[in-house]
Amino acid sequence: MNGEHESALTMRTPETAEGGVRTPVLWAFALVVGLLAALATTGFRWLITGVEWLGTGHTGSLVEAARHLPPWQRMLVGTVGGVLAGCVLWWGGRWAARGRSGAHHVDYIEAARRGRAELNDRTTITRSASALLSVATGASIGREGAMVQLAAWFSTLLARWAPLSLEQRNVILVSGIAAGIGAAYHAPVAGVIFVLELALGFLSAPMVAPVMIAAATAELVNYGIDPAPLYAAPAIRLAPAGLGMALVVGVLCGALGWFMLDLVDRLRSTFSRIASLPLRLGVGGLLVGILSAFVPEVWGNGYSTISHLLQGEIVLRWVLVILAAKFIATLLSTGSGAIGGMFTPTLFVGATVGFAIAGYSAAWLPAQWVTDPRTLAIIGMAAMLSAVTHAPLMAIVMVLEMTSQFQFTVPVMLACGVAHAISTRFGATPMYGNPIEARH
Repeated sequence: MNGEHESALTMRTPETAEGGVRTPVLWAFALVVGLLAALATTGFRWLITGVEWLGTGHTGSLVEAARHLPPWQRMLVGTVGGVLAGCVLWWGGRWAARGRSGAHHVDYIEAARRGRAELNDRTTITRSASALLSVATGASIGREGAMVQLAAWFSTLLARWAPLSLEQRNVILVSGIAAGIGAAYHAPVAGVIFVLELALGFLSAPMVAPVMIAAATAELVNYGIDPAPLYAAPAIRLAPAGLGMALVVGVLCGALGWFMLDLVDRLRSTFSRIASLPLRLGVGGLLVGILSAFVPEVWGNGYSTISHLLQGEIVLRWVLVILAAKFIATLLSTGSGAIGGMFTPTLFVGATVGFAIAGYSAAWLPAQWVTDPRTLAIIGMAAMLSAVTHAPLMAIVMVLEMTSQFQFTVPVMLACGVAHAISTRFGATPMYGNPIEARH
């Protein structure tokens, strides 16, 4: 028997992956996965633009669209969008129940962890359509959650029809998740770390090359479409007090992240008392619409406002108002059950916290110790993301990649470590059962 075992080991060469498919072929599949992820994210952005135009008559930034609408229309658009998104979920749930069940997973993270590259087709389509309606009508959630879900789903469709073993199909799914993150956030390295830190907790040897190839391919396609980093900012120098201020940001974002996690759970429990999905999401849309009547910046995922912050285009006295309104709007959208990502709204909260700390501390710090508000905005983005995901490595790499401000590596690491320690110390459960989408 030992001889047979040794013979089997010698027959498995490094060039042959498990299941008989040679490793270069698996790499080729990973390349296709990267292309599919880039197409999925780009296509979803186009769909958002189309639905936004139908609902508001405008395209581009949702915040700008809100500013062009009278307050009553902002409330109407949010309410109608919420009701329609709820109707899609209600109808889609009935449709999915009539389809194949049991073997297909709804959550791609769970599917990856279980080694089953299968996602429920009908549920994925339903949730993506609901997310499209919510995001395009001003819900304070991110579009990226649906993008990654679609990228993962396309990878499972490829794996389903390809002549691959079960283990190889799981590699393709994991590659799709990494590619989706990379494509959605222009952060391919963060996509790989996301898989390592949040999805699986490890990368086996056969996974390393395909995951990296898929993430890099998706970003190459994105780079061809738009070579700029996701959050373009001018080169910023770190003031002498930068590390001390990063520590302060880490403490505040850690506490705020814990508070945010607790409130989300409470609001989910409150909204769950509304049995009707259309009514539940409609109420959430109405409440966010009321906030948008006074603060249009609450519409959307917060991308445009973060960009304006990093360009220094928002006055300090307005930042705290935006922060409070956006924080509440994000809790309402997520608590009501709207399907969408939480990464970008979380980044928004962190950016405004850091910006405000730098701006108001300038009144009592010596001039040579004053820190550029944009510096602490970037640090705050990473710290807040670390606090709510409990994934500090991913938060560090993602924010540095998105902003291309790698000179802030040390203060970002410090802030993320402190925020993570505080959030976990008080027993907060990470917001993401699915690390991109909020639990529903």
